[in-house]
Amino acid sequence: MHPRTIATLEQLEEAEWFSHVGVKDTTAAIVLSSWQEAIEHCASDDWQGLCLEATNQLCERIVERSKERFRKWNEIVDEVKGSTEPFVLRKIKAVVQEHNLPPVFEHTVQWDVLHVCMEAEYADVFPPAYYASQAYWYVKGHFPCGWQGQFPKGKLLIY
Repeated sequence: MHPRTIATLEQLEEAEWFSHVGVKDTTAAIVLSSWQEAIEHCASDDWQGLCLEATNQLCERIVERSKERFRKWNEIVDEVKGSTEPFVLRKIKAVVQEHNLPPVFEHTVQWDVLHVCMEAEYADVFPPAYYASQAYWYVKGHFPCGWQGQFPKGKLLIY
């Protein structure tokens, strides 16, 4: 993994994930008031479609700038997953147990963290954007889980 990806994971490691869920400490996003709401939003087709589109856009930008580098995408994903999957499981274990959160929660966090790292891996080709902004909320103790409005207009939903 690239040193900037390792640094990204270190920053995520130091943060207390989910320590501010439900706390209305920002006007930059809409703060939800329950895990039930958060899970409904992160499981929605709209949110999952938006996240998939963000990944597709990242891939397209990388292909436009360096087809050679993009050819290594799957290899890099496999390498990064070796670190991110156990990392995420460890970081979410307590909150999953405490609130009996469904598998879609883990899948959402795994996707986010993997793609934060993929943005870091390719930051020299295309600057981190969408997933780096998701990571910001994890670091702040929130869970980014939806969007209100027609993207890019509207607001992020966090818990």
